[in-house]
Amino acid sequence: MKTVWHNGTMYTMCAEGDQAEALLTEDGLIIQIGTYDELKGKAEKEIDLQGAVLYPGFVDSHMHIIGHGDKLRSLDLSKVMSAEEMLEKLHQANEGLAADEWLIGEGWNENNFPDKRILTAQELDKVTTAPIILKRTCRHAALANTKALALAGITTETPNPVDGTIVRGDNGEATGYLLEGAQDLVLDLIGEPTEASLTTSLRKSVDDLLALGLTGAVTDDLGYYGDYRKPLQAFKNVIGNEKKFRAHLLRRSTVFKQLMEDDATYLEPWISRGEMKFFVDGALGGKTALLSEPYADTPETSGMAVHTDEEIVALVKLARSYTEAVAVHVIGDGAVEKILDVLEKYPAPEGKRDRLIHVNVLRDDLVERMLNLPVVLDLQPVFVSSDFPWVMDRLGEERLDWAYAWKRLVDKGFICGGGSDAPIEEADPLLGIYAAVTRRKMGETHEGYLPKEKLSRFEAISLFTSGSAATIGKAHRRGKLIAGYDADFTILDKDLFEVDEEKIVSAQVKMTVVGGEVMYKS
Repeated sequence: MKTVWHNGTMYTMCAEGDQAEALLTEDGLIIQIGTYDELKGKAEKEIDLQGAVLYPGFVDSHMHIIGHGDKLRSLDLSKVMSAEEMLEKLHQANEGLAADEWLIGEGWNENNFPDKRILTAQELDKVTTAPIILKRTCRHAALANTKALALAGITTETPNPVDGTIVRGDNGEATGYLLEGAQDLVLDLIGEPTEASLTTSLRKSVDDLLALGLTGAVTDDLGYYGDYRKPLQAFKNVIGNEKKFRAHLLRRSTVFKQLMEDDATYLEPWISRGEMKFFVDGALGGKTALLSEPYADTPETSGMAVHTDEEIVALVKLARSYTEAVAVHVIGDGAVEKILDVLEKYPAPEGKRDRLIHVNVLRDDLVERMLNLPVVLDLQPVFVSSDFPWVMDRLGEERLDWAYAWKRLVDKGFICGGGSDAPIEEADPLLGIYAAVTRRKMGETHEGYLPKEKLSRFEAISLFTSGSAATIGKAHRRGKLIAGYDADFTILDKDLFEVDEEKIVSAQVKMTVVGGEVMYKS
């Protein structure tokens, strides 16, 4: 059925300020752009925008869709502002649990606490004698109580795993704080979720993402839940079957070979296969991001590498053996240097691009090397809101020149997509657009953290439209309003180009349209 969309402001995102008066869509595509008078006679159906503002569909270039659904279903500690409040939340959550039931929470961030204090296992023991595991906001660290540590067999004699650290006190006893792979010693005890549970989380997540105006996402879920068939089937149960949404699935290195050998199927154009994903380092919050020089506020550490140099080579060679690109988590400049050393020796296959995720801390020499490689960059503008000002103490003055340097990367001509890293951060794309434009937290009035890295509104919105489309090789059919492109639209009640910048985040989603079909309406 041909449908004409009209009576609103429509930004094509082809050039700054470029607008369309009306769109004609059919079979999920934009088939013509013109005036309402030109198009109305060709349509069987009209959608009157009633003055709303239509953009190409917003896409999150890096998140964890199932993880976002899990967060919506679990104890959310992301809003707690002190260790004492966190304990109060835990006591409240424990009231509804059985005596031996695990208390599981996530999202806590000690950098939001006035004293930056991390709770200990002994303090958690006062909540319950049952096991407790609490994932930090970055998911690169977790807190466990004594019962959970005991169930995991963690004693004074337990060695650190090769990919993590059991933080200990002066007496050698575990404090309950587990970094990187050490947290898996406890998390592995919980057991794998069922396909039904994953489907429930995914359904809840997609509903929320559509309500936030997102029409798609690049997501990292395959490899976190045991057998890859369960999360993959959960995607097929929900996306393309129940709901229209576009999910580009990164494939974790732990399950990649099996996915390839099994010739796993997806569900184009709703579910598409992505690059092979692995981590090189951790996160700045937990001081596990790998820096080339020690942390300014903790000179005894430079962070940690998740894999040895030999393992990184082997992982890249594995992807290349199947003619595939890689998607690599790199936050510190030390991690970026490690992956560039390998990508230069084993470049991406013809016609494909490797994906560098985060790139929070860079150097001039690393950027020049990146320019010579076929890479795309996943940026999370909202990290500025959550990481500053404490990250300035972590890095020190000398490293701020290329810290969270979104503007300089865009100006260099890199293909950049905007993401949230939800559930690490909030999934709302308006928060990312606001952070890219203002470089500050909502409510603050200063000129922004490292203000020279502010993006224009066009650049910020492009990250979540044409930029995100380009990172998955879809620049020729998504991210802009052009005849022949997918009819994916985000329709808001406010003009993000005209509204006061402090009101960007208060824009309300009127409709989310995927493949020409209204999937959410306020």
